[in-house]
Amino acid sequence: MLGGKPLASYAVDAVRACREITEIVLVVAPGDVERARRVFLPGEPRGGAKTERIVAGGDTRQHSVRAGLAEVNPDCDLVLVHDAARPFLTSDLVRCCLEAARQHGAVVAALPAADTVKEVEADGAVIASLDRTRLWLVQTPQVFRYRLLVEAHEVAARDGFVGTDDASLVERLGHQVHVVLGDFHNIKITWQDDIRQAERYLSRCERSMDSGAGLRSGIGCDAHRFETGRPLVLAGVRFPGETGLAGYSDADVVCHAICDALLGAAGVGDLGQHFPDGDPRYHGISSLSLVSRTAEMVRAAGWEIMNIDSVVIAESPRIADKVPDMRRALAGALGIGAERISVKGKTTEGMGFTGRREGIASQAVALLREKG
Repeated sequence: MLGGKPLASYAVDAVRACREITEIVLVVAPGDVERARRVFLPGEPRGGAKTERIVAGGDTRQHSVRAGLAEVNPDCDLVLVHDAARPFLTSDLVRCCLEAARQHGAVVAALPAADTVKEVEADGAVIASLDRTRLWLVQTPQVFRYRLLVEAHEVAARDGFVGTDDASLVERLGHQVHVVLGDFHNIKITWQDDIRQAERYLSRCERSMDSGAGLRSGIGCDAHRFETGRPLVLAGVRFPGETGLAGYSDADVVCHAICDALLGAAGVGDLGQHFPDGDPRYHGISSLSLVSRTAEMVRAAGWEIMNIDSVVIAESPRIADKVPDMRRALAGALGIGAERISVKGKTTEGMGFTGRREGIASQAVALLREKG
């Protein structure tokens, strides 16, 4: 347990927030399978685009990864392997690793060695001082093309080779592995003192939130008139049978309001500045992709997205049944948990352009926290 939650839950939540991930396989000790199912998959299966399951691991890390691979859809493109013992995984790091793996086929998160590293004999005698400019300390996640990783595990099992990570198995095949800059907070819980260090880090984050230090909020709004012949899209979710909205993109007023709220809170401009009408790159584009790009700009400016509160102002359609889908779609685009996102529907009791059913408006408030 860490901060009152199972250690694995932190990494699982980070992966759940990534819309690029479609399957999650949590590998646990054989005796923990049922308990893990109660904790991570209570009641009915989770909705949305992701499938999740719990499987039993083996005697070694390598056996456990292979057991997880056996449960993965063989038609998948990439497989990400992460140690649950690294609780402070971020969705940003996941995305960086996935993007690099699409290019190189095999990548690991890693940090350049900061200390002098020496090669030492068993009796403690120094053999050599190594060139630390060429040395990196490897973390997880590690991401590979699915068939490449399966082959690496099959060959290792045939040869009786045991590696300390999955990258070492891929390297044996002669496939080059590339590094992605990791995260200094992405520590691995190995010793008891690591738990204390992790608890102190969580405590600092909580104190920062409680004091309001390093927090910013922003507000955004948008409105579009109805236009026949166009699909209605709100928060990335289609409303079949409803009249759509006029606009250069898909006219998703919810996404547009959220983008402006985020950009305003981070102090990096507005929607029209970054995604102007008339730019052919944005003609007909899904506004969820604009939300994703906005989230990247916010993080690049040194901010974390803490929560989003949004309102859809319309006489019709009623959105209540679609709210869970809307929250999940936004969560995937923003890289945060759906529990941090609120979407509400309001009417104006027949007043104004929304009351006359001429269009739909949306307002959003975003809260950011300075990265620390």
